[in-house]
Amino acid sequence: MKPLRLYVVGAAKAPFLRDAAAHYLTALRRYLPAEEIVVRDGKASEAARRKDEEGKALLAKLSPRDCVVVLDEHGASLPSRALATKLSGLVEDPGRVPCFVVGGAYGLSRAVLDRADLTLALGPGTLPHELARVVLYEQLYRAAAILAGAPYHH
Repeated sequence: MKPLRLYVVGAAKAPFLRDAAAHYLTALRRYLPAEEIVVRDGKASEAARRKDEEGKALLAKLSPRDCVVVLDEHGASLPSRALATKLSGLVEDPGRVPCFVVGGAYGLSRAVLDRADLTLALGPGTLPHELARVVLYEQLYRAAAILAGAPYHH
């Protein structure tokens, strides 16, 4: 089975967020192979230029056959069972690799958003990117547990 690819901008700086992300990534891997790919934070001080730098770095790592799922506040919010159904379809597609993308502190560049096959939101509010990573990993773990029939989601 091909691994999920989890692209994130910047290493988590707060130890509790780093630990939480590692915890849920380990839990997710009990059900699905997953690899985390960290892209360096942009160096520009201006938000738009920084997003462009990070966007170019993200796009350089994606292949044309990747199924790119980006997190953005304007994306669709899916209940856990609907996310599980979507995840099942993504991992069962033999021709594409599911790639989830979490932007940096200023979000994702227009180029990355335009490359997306699917745009998801983790809810109606805006989350700090390091917390969004934790929530995404937990939701993917929950979805994988639902697919496996495990009791985590009740």
